[in-house]
Amino acid sequence: MAGGGDKALSIGEAWHKASGRIDRLDARLLVEHVSGCTHTDLIAHPERPLSPQAAELLASLIARRAAGEPLAYLVGVAYFHDFEFLVSPAVLIPRPETELLVELAQERAQALDTPRVLDLGTGSGIVAVTLANLCPFAEVTAVDVSPEALEVARVNAERHAPAVRFLAGDWYAPVGAERFDLIVSNPPYVVFGDPHLDANGLPFEPQLALTDGIAGGDGLSCIRAIIRGARAHLVADGWLLVEHGYDQADSIRALMLACGFINVLTWQDMADIDRVTGGQRG
Repeated sequence: MAGGGDKALSIGEAWHKASGRIDRLDARLLVEHVSGCTHTDLIAHPERPLSPQAAELLASLIARRAAGEPLAYLVGVAYFHDFEFLVSPAVLIPRPETELLVELAQERAQALDTPRVLDLGTGSGIVAVTLANLCPFAEVTAVDVSPEALEVARVNAERHAPAVRFLAGDWYAPVGAERFDLIVSNPPYVVFGDPHLDANGLPFEPQLALTDGIAGGDGLSCIRAIIRGARAHLVADGWLLVEHGYDQADSIRALMLACGFINVLTWQDMADIDRVTGGQRG
């Protein structure tokens, strides 16, 4: 945005120019990110100069944002349940609807003295780390098949809940014969080939965390594996809670009932969309 003998831009000028290419709020956040200024600084002192190095970085980030790359990957952080989490292209960007999964899990964990909690497919660790922070009496284990995702999750745990145990592997394999009071998961559930995967920044997110990759499938293969394996890893009356797509609740309830779960229920998110289904080991 500045170079050669050009006069250095001020942060206010940089914000104005960036707003001509991308969303105004995104432009503001990127200017604040590269300059180290706050929103108050930007409003009160728009004349503050932007260094050539910051201007060069800003130009690169604006181009990437204009190409559709999610803002969270550009600034390296996202917020979930009032906590700041590190994110990278190795993990999904936290969604506010996942807070429902955490709230339901928190209710059940708080009813026990020292609950053992298992988070399957932890990704950036938002569910496991938030639960461990809100329920410090819980023993939380988080599993993911991606070593890169686990590295991100470990950093987030160091910041908010260092006691979380992380294990690498496919679903229940890393926990052996261990049993838990509560199993939670936000697994891949988008149908492979769904046109939504080509929009809203999703092409930049890890497809392994979005879809099971099975052509012609229904997006439920991961959820089936979680439900079918859950009874062997839950204590009596233990709960399984699974986040899912808007049209999958009926199929998931039927599968839970067929696998011997009781008190099977579906809860809606803030948009009144079926979002989490759960049940107890009968």
